Amino acid sequence: MDALADTFPDAAAVPVAAVDGRGTVTLWSPLAQRLLGYPADEIVGRPASGLLAAPLPASARTSLTRAARWSGVVPARHRDGTTVRIPVRACPGPDGDGGVGWLVLTAARDAPAAAPEEEIRPDGAAPLKEWAYLQSPIATSVYDSELRLVSVNDEMLGVAGHPEAEMLGMRLADIHPGPPFDAFGRMMAEAMRTGKPIRTDAFFRAPGEVRERAWASFFTPLKDPAGQVRGLALAALDHTEEYRARQRLALVNEAGARIGTTLDVARTAQELAEVTAGPFADFVAVDLFDSVLHGESEDGQADGPAGPSAALRRVAARTALDERPGADTGPAEAHRCPPHSPPARALASGRPSLHSGDDPGIRAWLSDTSAVPAAVRERGVGSVLAVPLSARGTTLGVAVFVRATGAYDADDLLLASEIAARAGACVDNARRYAQERTAALTLQRSLLPSRLPDQGAVEVTSRYLPADAQAGIGGDWFDVIPLSGARVALVVGDVVGRGLQASAVMGRLRAAVRTLADLDLPPDELLTHLDDLVIQLAQGQGTKPAATVRETGATCLYVVYDPVTRRCAMARAGHPAPVVVLPDGAARSVHVPSGPPLGLGGLPFEAFETELPEGSLLALYTDGLVEGRDHGTGPGTVRLREALTDPPESLERICDDVLDTLLPDRNARPADDVALLLARTRALGGDRVRDWSLPADRATVADARKHASEQLTAWGLEELGFTTELVVSELVTNAIRHAHAPIRLRLIRDHASLICEVSDASSTSPRMRRARIFDEGGRGLLLVAQLTERWGTRFTAEGKTIWAEQPLAPVG
Repeated sequence: MDALADTFPDAAAVPVAAVDGRGTVTLWSPLAQRLLGYPADEIVGRPASGLLAAPLPASARTSLTRAARWSGVVPARHRDGTTVRIPVRACPGPDGDGGVGWLVLTAARDAPAAAPEEEIRPDGAAPLKEWAYLQSPIATSVYDSELRLVSVNDEMLGVAGHPEAEMLGMRLADIHPGPPFDAFGRMMAEAMRTGKPIRTDAFFRAPGEVRERAWASFFTPLKDPAGQVRGLALAALDHTEEYRARQRLALVNEAGARIGTTLDVARTAQELAEVTAGPFADFVAVDLFDSVLHGESEDGQADGPAGPSAALRRVAARTALDERPGADTGPAEAHRCPPHSPPARALASGRPSLHSGDDPGIRAWLSDTSAVPAAVRERGVGSVLAVPLSARGTTLGVAVFVRATGAYDADDLLLASEIAARAGACVDNARRYAQERTAALTLQRSLLPSRLPDQGAVEVTSRYLPADAQAGIGGDWFDVIPLSGARVALVVGDVVGRGLQASAVMGRLRAAVRTLADLDLPPDELLTHLDDLVIQLAQGQGTKPAATVRETGATCLYVVYDPVTRRCAMARAGHPAPVVVLPDGAARSVHVPSGPPLGLGGLPFEAFETELPEGSLLALYTDGLVEGRDHGTGPGTVRLREALTDPPESLERICDDVLDTLLPDRNARPADDVALLLARTRALGGDRVRDWSLPADRATVADARKHASEQLTAWGLEELGFTTELVVSELVTNAIRHAHAPIRLRLIRDHASLICEVSDASSTSPRMRRARIFDEGGRGLLLVAQLTERWGTRFTAEGKTIWAEQPLAPVG
């Protein structure tokens, strides 16, 4: 007995019986008699199977076949006819006849007799447990302490793809070499070592299957009553449908988050390809109608889908078959789908079109090298799904999804339709936005000066950059307005809002500024009138006064420069102050008092006046130049002053340097419109300006004509003598007759015109009228208007000035 105990060294187990290789009982101990009631002479020599109340478990039968150790609970038949369940262990050993016998042990040497229980019937607990294991829909297998297979149920047999006898005694990695089973083997060893269950999810193709399935695998250590790990159970649950449903839902969510992040048609198509290539398709192509890319409406598209012969353009293509997935460049030119190809069928029907790889139309379509890249054709095409991209009853293009292996099913078709519907709506939004943006940009550019006017007061250049597509077109504008007396007005403004509304308001304000500038109003008065106009525009649109600035307001900077006096007057309404660069190269912001934005009303504007040396540089700009996505205007203004310090001679070069400094990424549109106007001042010296004080006497008219004639001779402008003398005579005569002294005559020779000015102390403005036949007067201003290019009146603090301009060269 001690030798047998050494074969199975367990202090808690004692021998009960021994069975030889033929299944005959050869040893029956007193403990066995106490447990089952049979004396030794009734049992020894008889088959051991007669003591069993039910068949042995499959694991026990397997162990007996392989001569391996086994432990478990055995239902035995008591001598009195009842059934008792005895925890036993079976240890293989020699039976003395050259065969393999079994030593059967019970749990403890002093274990009491097992309590009898009712006789097990066919519907008893033990068979039910066995049947539940064998017939469970969850694939289950049992491994011993050495991780060798000892039992499998029917579901696991179907998954494993091998007969049970062939797999018994083998490790999992030997049954199924390679991934993911090699990783499963490591998890099984970890569970045996730690005694803690492990769960893992994997997506793989079971042996003998074509389609991959999702499995939830559970590695559960099996412990004896003492808590010691004796084996391991592996259970694998097929949750492919749930997994695919979650994957489809995740893909739909990702498509909703990633498709349509911009209002750019081409970028939206690229996002569709990026989201679906890999998780849903091995190759994705997006073809759109050429007109959609230009923000136009496709002819004949409003009432239904386009025909299969419509011209398309490849906008996005992406493959997931290469080691490094990336975008493939499609054909640059427009193309037409071959008849019966997947895109043509989808466009013809207006519905998704599903095809298998052996469809004749697929082979013809693949022959077109521009349709599918070589990597896809080499691996073969298993299934193709073409889905029209449409929105609001308009077909915009088609998306094509290709799988090299496997086939699309009805669920995939629904998924593709859902994603395509999302993408179609985003493409349509981008197309419609492009239409509005194009219209707004066209309107805005038409309202901005196509070229800056020719004048001699300043040298000017400008830049205008519209905002990016996401922000939308704004209402920034600039202007250069020639004024009387060789002066010039410089204007920069910014309208609140985006789109067509902002462009329209900008055009009205620019026209209003030009009209008010013709009145030669001081900058502060001009802004006051402009403020009233903005309020009236808002009231005409039904905007409440409190919301005027927020909805229809604007900012503006108005500057007037006089090259004769070199005086510069300016006022601003909520707009950034200009930057001036003196001839020594120092740049500084001009501290113009900041008035309220236009449209607020009730608050005054204050003018600021300074003298600028000849060659000074003025920089007028909108806040889009100095305001960034992550900072206000302060840091940008500092950088602007730094960029303007010690500027080069060329104004064009200065503009480029400023934009490169403040907008380094010139390929990307700014977040807000940018307007920049640079002006370098000029001066008209004494050799180009002459003035005379005249007494209020009729006899002085002849002196005035003489002064003008002599000066024209000195300037070499004798050909203008007759006209100039007549103009001077009429203007001086009017001043003497209708105004007050002092009276002054001034001639200015500009770079392109001769300006005649007569000033007096009266604030009464003359008006031109039609004289009747017998009237002796009333024809003076009519003659002036006919003989000069333009004329007008401007009011000063001392009175008024009537002026008239003649071109130095003949008009036309």
